[in-house]
Amino acid sequence: MTAETPLDNRLDDDDYPAYTMGRAAELLGTTPGFLRAIGEARLITPLRSAGGHRRYSRYQLRIAARARELVDRGTPIEAACRIIILEDQLEEARRINEEYRRAAKESAGADSA
Repeated sequence: MTAETPLDNRLDDDDYPAYTMGRAAELLGTTPGFLRAIGEARLITPLRSAGGHRRYSRYQLRIAARARELVDRGTPIEAACRIIILEDQLEEARRINEEYRRAAKESAGADSA
């Protein structure tokens, strides 16, 4: 078995910007213009290569795919991006709330002991 190399780490990293705009558009079945539009709406911010070309990660492609689903159902791009951002914020708030509840229960349990 070989030692893990930095390349292996990047291939497993959901945040590694491995996809060019053309390849990302092809994978999503959309156009580069769609990817530019969701970038302008600040749903995703692709990293740039040394030459200035946009690069997308797998995580960003999943978000873009969700936006495309909403747009395909008739939601305007700006609204679709806002919906996804609000869904993410709600999920984060729920996660934080659960952490606070868990900590409060642990604290109450320690106080009664």
